[in-house]
Amino acid sequence: MMTRQQSLDILGKADLICPAGDVNAAVVRVASEITAELSQLHPVLLSVMGGAVVFTGQLLPLLDFPLDFDYVHVSRYGHYQRGGALEWKVRPRECLKNRTVLVVDDVLDEGETMAAIRQYVMEAGASRFYCAVFADKQKKQPKPLQADFIGLQLPDRYIFGFGMDIQGAWRNLPAIYAVKEG
Repeated sequence: MMTRQQSLDILGKADLICPAGDVNAAVVRVASEITAELSQLHPVLLSVMGGAVVFTGQLLPLLDFPLDFDYVHVSRYGHYQRGGALEWKVRPRECLKNRTVLVVDDVLDEGETMAAIRQYVMEAGASRFYCAVFADKQKKQPKPLQADFIGLQLPDRYIFGFGMDIQGAWRNLPAIYAVKEG
């Protein structure tokens, strides 16, 4: 855990990547796209804790159709800046058999976590799998899957804000920042 001063220092040196107004517009657009695709299907929405809590919290009120809500808690990062071993902390309680499942996450980085969630969902008997991510990092190497709904395409940098943290801090920022390069 960082101290308050360390957190302030990181933010003070960070680059603003996406202002709050652009973040809000991306959420509204994604909600519209999801509604157009899934409003007739009564999906199960699974939010990936803890990064997707802000995105999910702003997205849900904009989805004007019936859905069931649950969450998963799976991570490869913890408080680190690089992915490690996949750790399942909470699996969904909702029955996924014969259901359309929409998984909502903060960022599609390397795609390994979302691929593992997709595998779990499909092995649980889901009929269809969709994923929505607030941010899709532009990587040079291919990812094991592509998101169906994307808020923003962002550079391959360590980003934080709007649910994404840096060493546990700054999930509460309304805009997106990146750690200063170099």
